[in-house]
Formats: sequence, C-alpha cells, structure tokens
Amino acid sequence: MKKLLLAVIVSLSTISTAALAEIKVGIILGFTGPIESLTPAMRDGAKLAFQEASDSGNLLGGETFTILEADSTCVDAAAATAAAEGLVADGVAAIMGADCSGVTKAINASVAVPNGILMVSPSATSPALSKVPDAGTFWRTAPSDAKGGQILAQIALDRGLTSVAITYENSDYGKGLSEVFAAAFAAGGGTVTTNDPHENGKGDYSAEVGVLASAGGDALAVLGYLDQAGGKIVQGALDSGAFDLFVLGDGMIGQALVDNIGSDLEGSFGSVPGSTSKGATKFNDLAAANGMDGTAPYVAQSYDAAALIALAIQSGGSADKTSILTNILKVGNAPGVKIMPGQLSYGLQMLAAGEQIDYDGATDVEFNVFGDAFGAFLEQEVSGGAFTTVKQR
Repeated sequence: MKKLLLAVIVSLSTISTAALAEIKVGIILGFTGPIESLTPAMRDGAKLAFQEASDSGNLLGGETFTILEADSTCVDAAAATAAAEGLVADGVAAIMGADCSGVTKAINASVAVPNGILMVSPSATSPALSKVPDAGTFWRTAPSDAKGGQILAQIALDRGLTSVAITYENSDYGKGLSEVFAAAFAAGGGTVTTNDPHENGKGDYSAEVGVLASAGGDALAVLGYLDQAGGKIVQGALDSGAFDLFVLGDGMIGQALVDNIGSDLEGSFGSVPGSTSKGATKFNDLAAANGMDGTAPYVAQSYDAAALIALAIQSGGSADKTSILTNILKVGNAPGVKIMPGQLSYGLQMLAAGEQIDYDGATDVEFNVFGDAFGAFLEQEVSGGAFTTVKQR
C-alpha cells in the first residue's frame, strides 16, 4: 500500500511538473553591428507575442515560454552560427530570427537544418533565401527583396527620378536588392550611373563617395545598413556636396539615421515591409498599450514571427521540434478562423478545441511555397525629422 501511495504521489508530481513546464524559445538578432539601433524594438515585438501566449493560460494547458537571447551581429556568420548553436544546446524548441540575410542563411544551413529546428526571420529579405535547402526549417514574415527592389524602383520613378547612382552592402542582402532595384529602375526608363559595393567596418568612405560623385545622378540609392557603412556614406555624400537626395533601402530606414544626420535628410525616401491593414492598426494599438512603437521597422514582423511559433506549437499539441515544423503552415495560411494581434489567447483556444485558424496578424501573414510572406511595403519619407509613411505599396 505504501509503495502504491508513493507511486501515485510521484505520478501526480510528474503531471504537475509537466503542466507547469516552460518551453524555451530563442531570439537571435544583431544586438551589436550595423542595425543595432533597430533590434531592441524587434526583440520587444517578439517578446510581446511570447508573453501574450504565456499569459493566456491556454498554451498547451498552461505552459509558458522562457526566452533565450543571442547576438547574430548581423554580419559575422561564424559568430552568428556559434550563437545559434548555443541556443540549440540550451534546448530551445524554435528560433525567432535571425535578422540580416547572410547570417540567417548561415544559421539555417549550419544549425537549423542539421537540428531540424524552426527559425522564423522577421527581416531577412534576400531573394536567394527563397530557394535555400531548408527541409522546412526556414520561414520569414518579411517579403523578399525580389518584390521589395521593384517597389523601391517604382517609388523612385514615380517621384520623377531619371538617374541614380547605387551603393550596396557587399552581402547577400545588398547584392540581391541592388540587382532587382537596378533592373527595375532601368526597365522603367531610368539610368543607373553606377552600381558599386561597399564594405562595413571602415573608418572612412571618401573613396567610395568620390566614385559615386563622379558617376552622378538625380539621387544616390543606398542599399546598406543605417548604423554602419550606409549611414556613413550618406553623411559623406552630404558633406562633400555629392548628393542631397537619397533613395533608402529597408536596412537604412530607422529613426537613428535621421537623428544622426539631421535636417539634411529631409525629403529623402525609401520603403520598408509593412502594412496599413486592420491587423496593422490593431498591432499599433497593442504595442502602444505596452509602451512600444508598433510602426518601427520590423517590429510587427517580429511579433508575427513569435506568434506563429506559439500557434504552431499549440496546433501540434507539442513543443517537439518536428511537430512545430509540421504545423507552421497550418496556422499561417487559410482556411481557418482569422486571428489578429492581441487574439493569441483566442487562437490557442480554437486550436485546443480542434479548430483551424488562419493567423493574419500585424502584417497580413500568408506564405508562398517557399515559406516567404507575400507581404506589402510602406513608402516612407523623411519629413519633420522623422520617417513618415506616405502610403502602402
């Protein structure tokens, strides 16, 4: 009898422990490096979704998330891979991130695929990522630059530009975006005077600015990162008088760029993934209620990436890595009950009841066959000392 009673106590203890278990998830973003001014807000967007799911009490019957963070650096593939390996060693069930395309590609190949672990990037936009061998491990809530480059070129043409010089970050991201942008601008009747790469980490970019100035153009298209070479090239071009108007890729969109450069940036413009939809409005309100700016670059995409991870776990009834991979498409695409920002508790309830859901979220999530979000873009312009949205594209 004592042995039976002890067995019952042990069994109940095990059930209780399992019910209160925490699910480890990773967030890997460039907390240092050329977009470090953007990533804290992106992290907070993801944490908002994970916390919402945890607080609901509906995640696998009452489980909660434990969030582990790691630094991708945005540009150092070896460091990013090591950081991601650390997350896997610590037992994360899935990863929100990475951010920049080159490190995302490296993490997927060296960490996600060998370990069969889901990673959902909010901001890796290189067209090359659409067809990487991934065994279903790589998804993204930001649309590809195969679309983004065309949108940016059309904005430039619509604003009457007839010629541009291009400088791009010498990486998967910069190369892919520059190729699409240049081709689309030329196809629309514009002239690309030069299309030159630049490297991060240099103290002086006067040589690069000199080449661009010699080529000339109505504007300089800067397809790089705001906290490093891209921002320095913009400042150098202004200081030398080479250009006074800039076409900015999504990696250049961020308040830190305006704060650093000042009024000379007024009138410059660019595009960034985003939406003016009902879901976007709901997310902006949710973010504001939590002391966040929901309109900041890639914050909405980060929330959606984390939300999809939570819902995929619930859909399969398990934090098992294979189950998560199997279920992300089921919760991200139609058919099913529409789920908006702030409705994760409801979505988790529906899944627990055996219902299908279609997570639209903050960015109108819908995946194509490559695991890319179809997505929309926001045309933005520097006006009154800040990036302001002109319209959705």
